Amino acid sequence: MSSVSTSGSGAPKSSFSFGRIWDQYGMLVVFAVLFIACAIFVPNFATFINMKGLGLAISMSGMVACGMLFCLASGDFDLSVASVIACAGVTTAVVINLTESLWIGVAAGLLLGILCGLVNGFVIAKLKINALITTLATMQIVRGLAYIISDGKAVGIEDESFFALGYANWFGLPAPIWLTVACLIIFGLLLNKTTFGRNTLAIGGNEEAARLAGVPVVRTKIIIFVLSGLVSAIAGIILASRMTSGQPMTSIGYELIVISACVLGGVSLKGGIGKNLICGGGYLNFRHRGKRHEPA
Repeated sequence: MSSVSTSGSGAPKSSFSFGRIWDQYGMLVVFAVLFIACAIFVPNFATFINMKGLGLAISMSGMVACGMLFCLASGDFDLSVASVIACAGVTTAVVINLTESLWIGVAAGLLLGILCGLVNGFVIAKLKINALITTLATMQIVRGLAYIISDGKAVGIEDESFFALGYANWFGLPAPIWLTVACLIIFGLLLNKTTFGRNTLAIGGNEEAARLAGVPVVRTKIIIFVLSGLVSAIAGIILASRMTSGQPMTSIGYELIVISACVLGGVSLKGGIGKNLICGGGYLNFRHRGKRHEPA
């Protein structure tokens, strides 16, 4: 008779793993340490005025990072977000001045962002062209379009009611902060609680396996880039409202800040993982304000 070995069937191994815990909560720890350090050593840092300024500082990056989160989680990225921000602001300003209608101008800016995302998504998902090449080309084209539309100059906005979008205060906080919080909640639920979010992570983990499993890869990728273009356009419109003009040269290089915020917040550049992006934006701004040693 053969004996059955029981050498590997003892007590179950401990599931504790410092590396896994650090990977899950490490950025939260860094975020908390930075906050406490700045509160102790930076004058006026922990004041309500400065916290409100910090919220405004990360509002744009947080909003745009919501769209970038999905791009990165699917294994791609979008380098055109900064150009869309600028062009959406310029388009909104020009259309408002031409039509004397606030809502038509805002709709035009949003439509531009959606179209840019649609082009990016179609070329990347359907034509199988690399995201780097595609979004780099879109970045240059859309930035050039912003300069053409504005004639290379800032476009002042005549309708003063448009400024309320960027300067309104809701319950004591600026409207852009609330809009960013809304984006974070909506996109967080979309990623973690919906089939679309699960499909996004599946594509980022292994696109071919996701395709064989029945995931609509092309449609999902197109929607992802449309969402990225849409939130970038929203950020551009809010920025134009706060600057009281559409400016074609604004937000140059902003795509790197957004990608950095996502990566520092726990999003993998390899795809398949998305989490805690707000910590990355907070980390970047804590460093900036900590070096300045001044309130917002």
